[in-house]
Amino acid sequence: MRTALERIVRALDDALDLGELARQAALSPLHFHRIFRGMLGETPLELQRRLRLERAAARLAESDASVTSIAFDAGYETHESFTRAFRSAYSVSPSEFRARARQARSSCQGLPRYELAARCGVHFHAQLASELTISFAQRTFAPGDHPMQIEIEDMPEMRVAAVRHVGPYNTISEAFARLGELAGPAGLVPEQAPTMLAIYHDDPEATPQAELRSDAALVVPEGKPLPPGLTELRIAAGRYARGTHIGPYTLLGDAWARLMGEWLAQSEHRVGSAMSYEIYRNTPLTAPESELRTDLYLPIA
Repeated sequence: MRTALERIVRALDDALDLGELARQAALSPLHFHRIFRGMLGETPLELQRRLRLERAAARLAESDASVTSIAFDAGYETHESFTRAFRSAYSVSPSEFRARARQARSSCQGLPRYELAARCGVHFHAQLASELTISFAQRTFAPGDHPMQIEIEDMPEMRVAAVRHVGPYNTISEAFARLGELAGPAGLVPEQAPTMLAIYHDDPEATPQAELRSDAALVVPEGKPLPPGLTELRIAAGRYARGTHIGPYTLLGDAWARLMGEWLAQSEHRVGSAMSYEIYRNTPLTAPESELRTDLYLPIA
């Protein structure tokens, strides 16, 4: 992760090749994304955008370059899009930020700060390319929050019937609905506690939302024939790290980042070759959102 971060900040104007960063780290793009975000508190693209904005703020304060040229250098195609992003980050427009800096300089006061909050401790400054300090800070927990508890489990091979979903991950419920329509009449859904799971294949930063691939799946008995429309997948047996997320599905991305960016990074394990997956222990039909329980399974070696 340190090497990947250095590659990003030392070529701040280059387009990010997230696939290459993942290959250099010997990880799949999806695993790389989760570990990077968990360790540094930002995705690679978020880090790049923040550093470019910090550089833009420094140039507004210390140079006479036009706002438009600074916007283009920061990677924005229009003055308007840069102004929106800058105001969201600094609560003032670029012109207002520059005016405050000039007023502070004329009155011999300190210039406005351009560093934005960042857990990794990396900020833009003129010597960024040669002097890079990285802080892989420990996460601080809010009241009621706590470190994720991880268990190591030896999992058997699982045969699953799956429906492929292509599109935003937060719409995978469409595939689960189709799975139920096909698996129910085929007698594949047990009356007691069916094991429903999801498998995600792509990095949401490197793959367009409309092209993200995931599978809605159900564990099915050996030898049971599958109806047309369902695909058989095999999830390999092996050792897995299991973390449990209690709460809404919208926070599952944060849970994966904690599992891989916090626990895995500090453990003696590395990512295994099998697929990672989620098992849903209840559903919105049987539990309120705050009590939804999802087990995250990460193959380890």
